[in-house]
Amino acid sequence: MGPATLRIRAPLADEARTCSAGGRPIPAAEPLRPALSRQRSQGAAHLRVAPAGTAPDAPTRIVDLAESGPLRLRFPRQGAERMLEGVLVNTGGGIACGDVFAVSVTVEPGGACLLTTTAAEKIYRSDGPCAEIVNRVSVGAGGRLDWLPQETILFDRARLVRRFEADLAPDASLLVAEIAVLGRAARGESLEEALFEDRWRLRRDGRLVYADSLRLEGAVTALMDRRAIGGGARALATILDLSPGAEGRLDEARALLDALPPQVEAGASAWNGHLAVRMLAPTVAPLRDGAARFLAAWRGQPMPRVWQT
Repeated sequence: MGPATLRIRAPLADEARTCSAGGRPIPAAEPLRPALSRQRSQGAAHLRVAPAGTAPDAPTRIVDLAESGPLRLRFPRQGAERMLEGVLVNTGGGIACGDVFAVSVTVEPGGACLLTTTAAEKIYRSDGPCAEIVNRVSVGAGGRLDWLPQETILFDRARLVRRFEADLAPDASLLVAEIAVLGRAARGESLEEALFEDRWRLRRDGRLVYADSLRLEGAVTALMDRRAIGGGARALATILDLSPGAEGRLDEARALLDALPPQVEAGASAWNGHLAVRMLAPTVAPLRDGAARFLAAWRGQPMPRVWQT
């Protein structure tokens, strides 16, 4: 016997139905109620920082901080260093379909801030809705922001739309590094059906200076196997430096990339006052190691402690 199929319809008002077993009339059923919508995470973190004084080396301090949903910001140390270090924590343990996470950061003139994450961010499989991540930053005159989150891991059937937007003063500095991992390598997972859309829009003094859009949809692993797209890569990284003088450091960047692990394919280019680095690797381990080594040398400072745990 094949599987049974049950079909339910809402009866008309005052309608009576007949039970097929005994022919007994039964009262009309109530119309079916619409399914309840799922509870989704709405996480937000808003941070504003500024120098604690007028001295050029004055430490940066928190001026305003707001958190909601599963997003939290923690500051492991606030010593005499000029740059304030913050760690984003997602207490939900990952991002599911339909979740929306928003982070906004304002660095007031002369301030310096570094933001990272406590661990890799996991994007779980979806049955339709997209997860959304929106990051917006603003850096005032003479300010600096280093945006250095750990990697984002997409599970099979994940659907993620991510945006990064920045507004910079004419002499502000911004360093951004983002790593994406396409599937869980330890499980031998391929992205047979997924969506990853990543849009960057950065403005200096109100003028658009950098725009980049990446969209991988469908059989993402098969797409990345194409030589013209990823050449078999399962991990990719973008590093962008919009600091004054970054464009003139192109030769230095290429020399650092030449020293990376052989599994990492990387290139650098510079134009329009900024420098961009792209990295590809068959697995995340060499790419993560290569990105950390490049960033530590490029910044002249060690990576945040959470990167080393």
